[in-house]
Amino acid sequence: MDETPSEQVRRLVRRTIEALEAQSVHDEALGVMREPRGFSVFRTAPMIVPAGRAWRLGVLLVDRAGGVYETGDVTRAIEPLRAVTNRSAEAEARRDDRRAAARGKFPEGEVVNHRFAPLALDDESLAGGSGPLEVNDGIVMVHWDRTSPGRGVSTLDRYLADRVSVLTLD
Repeated sequence: MDETPSEQVRRLVRRTIEALEAQSVHDEALGVMREPRGFSVFRTAPMIVPAGRAWRLGVLLVDRAGGVYETGDVTRAIEPLRAVTNRSAEAEARRDDRRAAARGKFPEGEVVNHRFAPLALDDESLAGGSGPLEVNDGIVMVHWDRTSPGRGVSTLDRYLADRVSVLTLD
């Protein structure tokens, strides 16, 4: 009997987790932004707070429980130095993210994935496209480069195997 798309995803993710754990591949922190609370001058600063751990596999994050997420932004938990030259809005936003992660009780220098999105892995959601995942002729596919239509697409099986091989190089 053929597997449903959701069964394919569960099997492939389980196999990926087993391979990553067998090789003791380091995972990374997941964090969610906690917006400032309070009022006026008595507001708390924004911070990214811990929300678990996952392996970053390109456009996907996979946690030990089999959860799959679309990768969002990545930062480090460090207190940034004062910017002298580059004052672009994007650079300031990255500095703010680093500062928010440093406030969030992550170890100094920890890589923190945030603004990620959980993917729906049921058959109906996969058939309609769940983030970078979609079903094509009964096979789950990953769009790892959405800027090039027709390119940057792989089967989930091949994509995860490739990502694991990159992380387990000796």
